[in-house]
Amino acid sequence: MSEVFPGPAGLPDVVLVEEGMREGLQIEDAAIPVADKIRLLDALSVTGLRRIVVGSFVSPRWTPQMAGIDELIRGFTPVEGVRYTALALNAGGVERRAQYIPDPLSPEDPRPATLLHLCDVFAQRNTNRTRAAEIAAWPAIVKGAVDARATEAGIGVNAAWGSNWLGRFSPEERLYFLTEQHRLWTDAGIAVTKVFLGDPMGWNLPHLVAADLQAVLDRWPEITTIHLHLHNTRGMAPISLYAALTTLGPGRRLVLDTSIGGMAGCPYCGNGRAATLAPTEDIALLLDSLGYPTGIDPDRLIDAVHLAERIVGHPLYGHVSKAGGFPKGDRLYPMDMPFIETLDEARHFRRGPAAYAGPLRPWREPITSEFRPNG
Repeated sequence: MSEVFPGPAGLPDVVLVEEGMREGLQIEDAAIPVADKIRLLDALSVTGLRRIVVGSFVSPRWTPQMAGIDELIRGFTPVEGVRYTALALNAGGVERRAQYIPDPLSPEDPRPATLLHLCDVFAQRNTNRTRAAEIAAWPAIVKGAVDARATEAGIGVNAAWGSNWLGRFSPEERLYFLTEQHRLWTDAGIAVTKVFLGDPMGWNLPHLVAADLQAVLDRWPEITTIHLHLHNTRGMAPISLYAALTTLGPGRRLVLDTSIGGMAGCPYCGNGRAATLAPTEDIALLLDSLGYPTGIDPDRLIDAVHLAERIVGHPLYGHVSKAGGFPKGDRLYPMDMPFIETLDEARHFRRGPAAYAGPLRPWREPITSEFRPNG
């Protein structure tokens, strides 16, 4: 089973990447037991999601939440048809990760890539490197790809739309640094087929995302893959993802990073747990409504969100997990149901009438409708 959701008429193919186990748990309590993380990963594995990032191979000194990554990988139950990956940020992490490839982990995108953080401050806080140091590393990356006989490559900018320390970046800046990277690769005889746009501080806006993607496609029509990592810090990420879907059109692939319940955050950007991602369950509903054959089971996905909330000890940030999907058929709400006010009562879509035993029911007679004759 492919991880790609084929695009309906007029829309690009989509790859939905579940980041809750990495981007989500890395901002939560470091004392969460590995056994609970395994329970959550196993629950996610049976939802119909096809690509799950299980964690990251990083220093436990700086990211203690990932200290048990080896125990997690050895303990979870892989499901056929699900592609599991893990992040590695340096040579040591790559070496540790390699022992689990190809089973149970899959390799990342084989295309080599260059990347630049537009925010020099965030780059230093996050990776202890200046923007100048990142640029200086590009030639060696390209040379390594040439030596490895790579035929395709990717380019990207992170903190693409703005910075909590430096303010908003212009479209010209984004396109300039993408162009500089593109030139290095093409001069080396390697075709650029992928663009990554990251936004750890949540400065994305739908009209800016759409304009940038159109500019990329106008300049480089040979680009086949766009990867968006948009944080939902200011509530714009789902709208921006929809703008991307409607901008790219057929014949291209859009990779979307999301997280169950929106669980995510960044200790380096000044927003902490407020730097959420678009909730996976909300985006899955959007994709299903647009006609994508996701095969995702919404009930199991919502159950995984509720499990995650119990594990982390606080409510998460999505909407579908609280209100449910669009009710239809035998899941239409009872017409004379009582007042529904609390979030717990609103979960009647999963718990049934027991969720609202007790609230006010002021109607003297049962409510009926000629438009719903079967009750």
